[in-house]
Amino acid sequence: MVSKSPVKQIAAIHDLSGFGRTSLSVVIPILSAMGIKVCPLPTAVLSSHSRYNGYHFADLTDHMQPVIDHWKKLNIKFDAIYSGFLGSHRQISLVQKMIDDFAAENQLVIVDPVLGDNGRMYDTIDSQLVSAMKTLVQKADIITPNLTEASLLLDKPFRASMAEDNIKEWMLKLSDMGPGIVVITSVAAGSPDQKFSVIAYDKNGSRFWKVPIDYIPADFPGTGDCFTSVLTGSLLQGDSLPIALDRAVHFISYGVRATYGYNYDQNQGILLERILNRLSFPMPESSYEIM
Repeated sequence: MVSKSPVKQIAAIHDLSGFGRTSLSVVIPILSAMGIKVCPLPTAVLSSHSRYNGYHFADLTDHMQPVIDHWKKLNIKFDAIYSGFLGSHRQISLVQKMIDDFAAENQLVIVDPVLGDNGRMYDTIDSQLVSAMKTLVQKADIITPNLTEASLLLDKPFRASMAEDNIKEWMLKLSDMGPGIVVITSVAAGSPDQKFSVIAYDKNGSRFWKVPIDYIPADFPGTGDCFTSVLTGSLLQGDSLPIALDRAVHFISYGVRATYGYNYDQNQGILLERILNRLSFPMPESSYEIM
């Protein structure tokens, strides 16, 4: 029988891309740098993430349950279960059952409903997976969709920018599906200076939080995975939700700035190796706002 881990332990249910800094290739180093042991459960293996043409995709659905069964025999305890990209709609029921089987007191369940961006579904996503994802978020304590994913979960038309009252309405509807905390990333303010924000709703206290983001004209894949990983790690370290949001936003903003100045293929993602040590730095002045 496996003894309890002396450090926080998390099951990370994501894909693994061989090239391009996304999914497990950022989840593992970020959470490890924050002192959290990661037990990866790969949902698929890709030669590169899907922005690169001609990528090889291996669906690991049939291999997931044997891994889960072995973990159950080992009596592994998880402080959090964190799911991201799922390779097929059949994986939803596997993740749901795993959440039930490994449920523990004070455990966090984080679902990043990876479905699409910029108003479009990703190449590997279909309507069956979107429909099934609506049932998975019911199991979550925290979900972190972008605006595209929020619109898909709610069956609402995508809008690139929305008034804050409309965003709040969407977040309340998403929370009604099950999660106590809803975080929507990269919300455009609709202003001439192209400001963006991360907005969160916490059912406990019925509070809305906002952290502004300075706009930089760059589009790096994997920043959503990085954001949710830092947010998750911060909460497991005992940070409050607004402080965890702040830490995640500042880390991503610094990563984008540190990478943007290079003559560099943005599809590779941010230069994570140059900024991982920032996770142990004192946090800069807090910038969160109460909405």
